[in-house]
Amino acid sequence: MSLMCSIGKNYVGDADCPKNNCLFLDISPKYRYNVLNVNKRSINMNYLTDKRDCKYAGKCGACQTLNLTYEGELSLKMKKVISLLGRFGHVEEIIPMEKPIHYRNKVQYLLNWNGGRIRFGLYRASDGGIVSVDKCFAEDPEASAVCRTVRKLIDRHKISVYDGRRGLLRHVMARRAFGTGEILCALVTTDSPFPHAAEIAAELHEKHKNVVSVSRIINTTNTPLWMGGEETVLYGDGFITDRLAGGTFRISAKSFYQINPIQTEVLYRIAAEYAGLTGRENILDAYCGIGTVGIAAAIIGGCGSLTGFDVNRDAVEDAKRNAALNGIVNAEFVCADDRKFALKNKTHMDVVFADPPRAGCEKRFLNFVLDHKPERMVYISCNPETLARDLAYLKQGYKVEKIQPVDMFPGTTHCEVVVQLHAK
Repeated sequence: MSLMCSIGKNYVGDADCPKNNCLFLDISPKYRYNVLNVNKRSINMNYLTDKRDCKYAGKCGACQTLNLTYEGELSLKMKKVISLLGRFGHVEEIIPMEKPIHYRNKVQYLLNWNGGRIRFGLYRASDGGIVSVDKCFAEDPEASAVCRTVRKLIDRHKISVYDGRRGLLRHVMARRAFGTGEILCALVTTDSPFPHAAEIAAELHEKHKNVVSVSRIINTTNTPLWMGGEETVLYGDGFITDRLAGGTFRISAKSFYQINPIQTEVLYRIAAEYAGLTGRENILDAYCGIGTVGIAAAIIGGCGSLTGFDVNRDAVEDAKRNAALNGIVNAEFVCADDRKFALKNKTHMDVVFADPPRAGCEKRFLNFVLDHKPERMVYISCNPETLARDLAYLKQGYKVEKIQPVDMFPGTTHCEVVVQLHAK
C-alpha cells in the first residue's frame, strides 16, 4: 500500500505527505488496470479534511481514506469505478452507508512476544508490524471487547504468545451476528499444548454472555492471519446464527461471511432484483461460501433448483445446512474450485450468481458460462480491476445491462460492484 502524490512520490504512511496533494490508494501492480492518479484535477480538494475520528489513521494501514470527508471518499470510489467500468455501460450512483462506522462484524487481533512484552493489536500489512489500538471506528465494539478480554485472560492463565519461533497464541478473531447478537471467537495458536483452554473459553462466555462459541484453530504456517488449520471447539457448537435478507444463516469460524451485514442486505436485494427470478429458474451460486447469495435470492424470488460450489469445505457444509434451515429442498452444494466445477458440471443453468474472491473468476469458469449461455448473470465483485478484466472477456457472449457500486467498506478505497449481464 502506498500514497500516490501529484508530484509522483510514494509514501508508506501519511505523516510527511501534504494533505492537499495526496491520498491513500490501494494499488496492485498485478493487474493492467490502474486506479486514478489523484491530484487537484481528479478530486475536489474541499473534500479533504482532518482524519475522521481515528488517531491511528495512516499508522495501522487498515483505512486509506480517513483524510477525506465521507462525501469525498464516495466521489473517489465513483471515479475509480467509472474509469474501470464506464466503457461497459452507465454506472449508477454509488449506494452509501447511512452510518459508516462500526460496520465490521469480524475483528482480528494479532499477538506477538517481542522484547519481553506482549504486543497486541491490528496487523499492519505494509511491514508486518502490529499497531496497538484502543478503539477502531470500523470495528463492531462488542466483537472488539471480546478480543480484549482474551488479552486479559492469557495474562491470568499465563498463556505463552508466539514470538516467530515458539509460543502458543498467535491471533484472536471474533465475529458478531448483527441479526441475532451471537458472537463467535476463535483462538488461533501453534500446535503446542494449550493449557486451561476450556477454562478460558468458559470465562470468556461468563464475561460476554453473547459469546456462544469458542474454537481453537491451529496455524503452523508463516502467514500471520491464516485460519485454515485443524479446528477444535472449546465451548458451544462451533457456529453462530445470523439473520440476513429474509434468511437465517449458520456461520462457522473458518467460513467466509461478508464483513458489513448492513450493506450486504442492500447488495443481496439488488442482486436478486438483477436476477429477475420468477420461481422456476435453475440457479448457480458460484463461489457460494455459506450459500448466502443464492439462498437469499431463492427466498426473495424463488427458484426451480439451486446449485452452489466453493473451495472451502467448512463453508460448503454450512451452505448445505443453511439451505435446509431456510426450507430450500431443491439445493445442492459441492466442494470444488471453479476449474473443477467447470470441467465436471453439465447441468443447464438459467441464472448464474458469481461472487469470486479479489482475484476474479478463473478463465475456465468464464468459458463454462459462455458455453452454457445462461440467460442472465449477476456478477458481484469486491475488486473493480478484475471485474473489468472478466467483463471484457464475457463481452463475446454477454451484454452488460446495469452497473451498481455499493459502499461496503467505508474508510477504505475498496468498493463492491454488482453487474447485471444478459446473454446476447
